[in-house]
Amino acid sequence: MTDFIAEADRALLERNGLADFDALWAVQLEAVDEPNTSGGGWSSVFRMDLEGRGFYLKRQSNYLTRTLHSPLGEPTFAREFRNIQRYQQMGIPALEAVFFGERKVPGERRAVLLTRALDGWHDLDSLLEQWPQLTPAQQQAIVRECGLLARRVHAARQVHGCFYPKHIFLQADGAGYRAQLIDLEKTRPLLLGQRDRVKDIEPLLRRAHAWGEAEVRALLAAYLDQPMDSGLVDAWLARLNLRRNHKGAR
Repeated sequence: MTDFIAEADRALLERNGLADFDALWAVQLEAVDEPNTSGGGWSSVFRMDLEGRGFYLKRQSNYLTRTLHSPLGEPTFAREFRNIQRYQQMGIPALEAVFFGERKVPGERRAVLLTRALDGWHDLDSLLEQWPQLTPAQQQAIVRECGLLARRVHAARQVHGCFYPKHIFLQADGAGYRAQLIDLEKTRPLLLGQRDRVKDIEPLLRRAHAWGEAEVRALLAAYLDQPMDSGLVDAWLARLNLRRNHKGAR
């Protein structure tokens, strides 16, 4: 079975004896958190630092999902790896894969996915926790960049599926910010037009407790490329509030 190795990182992995599946499966590391478990399988994430560069090593065993690509089941990392590649081809800023491979052993399906760590970036969750301490200019830039990121995803006819603050990473860039996405396991094609788009954006707004209507309008203005007081922004705000109220009542 052919494994994927990013050419930019091949030499680094080879110098450290980690350029193959077995080595990455066996290397001893401390897990970032408790493993996810489902259907008798498990999935774990580990931090790995090599020569001053950070990575996240993900390993899973019998942690499967059924997809159109593999109706009998495949490791969820296989789907995430395909999505990472698709985002890269479409120019959507997202995490980058360094290594991917999977193996079948008696009674077990294993998968390894290695990605570059986003050192120097901050997830939106952490920025929301310090929201009152940010300047108005920083707040406006962050909200605008989140709206532009959603716009890029949907313009490429994709639905992220987990557009949560913890999956949006931002980095200061001059007077503004840059943003990118992680956790692409649930990404899928955008099929239902506005319904899909509203459903994708609403979870972000429901979880961004520090944001009021002004921030939501600013995000929608960037997303729709419209003035904040436009009728289109009003209509989208009404739809999002309707869905948010419906979700909150469940």
